[in-house]
Amino acid sequence: MNRQFDDLMLGSLELFCTAAELGGFTAAATATGVTPAAVSRTVARLEERLGVRLFVRTTRQIRLTDAGQAYYEQCRQVLNQLVEAEREVSGRQISPTGLLRISVPTTYGHHRLLPRLPAFRERFPDIRVDVHVSNRNIDFAAEGYDLAVRVRAPADSTLIARHLEDAELVLVAAPDYLRRRGEPRSLEDLDRHDCIQFELPSSGRTIPWLFREGGQDVERLTTGSTSCSDDVLAGVTLARHGAGLFQAYRFTVEEELGQGRLVELLKPWGGRSRPFNLLYPHQRHVPLRVRCFVDFLLNA
Repeated sequence: MNRQFDDLMLGSLELFCTAAELGGFTAAATATGVTPAAVSRTVARLEERLGVRLFVRTTRQIRLTDAGQAYYEQCRQVLNQLVEAEREVSGRQISPTGLLRISVPTTYGHHRLLPRLPAFRERFPDIRVDVHVSNRNIDFAAEGYDLAVRVRAPADSTLIARHLEDAELVLVAAPDYLRRRGEPRSLEDLDRHDCIQFELPSSGRTIPWLFREGGQDVERLTTGSTSCSDDVLAGVTLARHGAGLFQAYRFTVEEELGQGRLVELLKPWGGRSRPFNLLYPHQRHVPLRVRCFVDFLLNA
């Protein structure tokens, strides 16, 4: 059987990834103990093999092309898996290392996950963390992500879902808005107010607001002259500046409520929440860096 990859090829992939991560052939050469010319020749051989340009070169720097970025993400994932496999069979998975790629929505990212990362890095200094803060759904296999935080656990048997928390929802408005328009005293009063709309980017559907009335969970569609999509935090910003009422996660408005920049409304109808879940691919051998992060986040 003909071998597609030999030791030289694997070494070439490592040099390519190092150059991509450090942003230069000279830096990659210094890090790996070879010459810059050797790194340049290695990349040139890869480009010839693939038939595409991997880097855009200037006199001062290099940067990945779109094809180069896609190739890098796949190569780094494969190299990390090889390292993990070797450690697994040799029993040397004592100190977790490698690149950990995480996708997290803006709300949970800014208010929950990002503030905890310095403590994680202090505990596991050999793990490098790449966080993608966006509400876009990602493809774990194609994009090389290890973990994702999402509101809904998908009906996908290839993913493991671990419950992080039930995030309480609150209805808020700025004092200036309430001085102009008055404070709602019932759910029916919402029909007379400017309610900031949030639209799901995937469908354009307006998210209903969630309340509890008479011991029953209820949903209510509202109307308003201002809407936003993709980033829920945009609704918080609009509410803070007097654009109208908005239902947000309590953890995103705690500071504003404490400082009086926002006021909580319709408290007797509150108490509803949405769940946040930590997702990662179901595989026989979960990399140690992933297991460490899951344990850290669940116990933080």
